[in-house]
Amino acid sequence: MSDQTNRILMGQIGAAHGIKGQVRITPFTQDPAAIGDYGPLDTDRPGLSITITKLRVQKNVIIANIKGIADRNAAEALNGVSLFIDRARLPEPEDEDDFYHADLLGLEARLDSGTVLGKVSALPNFGAGDLIEIRDPQSGDTYLYPFTKAVVPDIHLAEGYLTIVVPLDAEAGEEEPD
Repeated sequence: MSDQTNRILMGQIGAAHGIKGQVRITPFTQDPAAIGDYGPLDTDRPGLSITITKLRVQKNVIIANIKGIADRNAAEALNGVSLFIDRARLPEPEDEDDFYHADLLGLEARLDSGTVLGKVSALPNFGAGDLIEIRDPQSGDTYLYPFTKAVVPDIHLAEGYLTIVVPLDAEAGEEEPD
């Protein structure tokens, strides 16, 4: 299995689908069906890798057949398994504004004045869009900002930092009125 720091999360297996061993997979790829193009996928279970043999997109998930999984019980045993590939297997982004979320983890987050806010610790999405989580190294506190071009206007991967423009309502510590 590859080094943890060079692994890119491609998706997560969910519930079994039907009785013939199919599973639901939540893909984290730009094109949902692309998860089937990478061949064997590493997992977060030691010694387990999986190969998707057939898939179809159904709403926001993939319904997939996995090599060696032929019944519902075997499919249910995979619920919650995360699927990874080695970073080196992915193509380099073609545009300077394109990047993999994993490339942002650990970058220093700075205000446009140069003041360091902390480091990027996660890029969660709770359903309303991507967020960027910044962890303050002194206090350990984390702060969430919308991951938009307005809030994160500059990403400098080679230099190891990105710029955060704190929304005015967040700077004041006040919520916008209803």
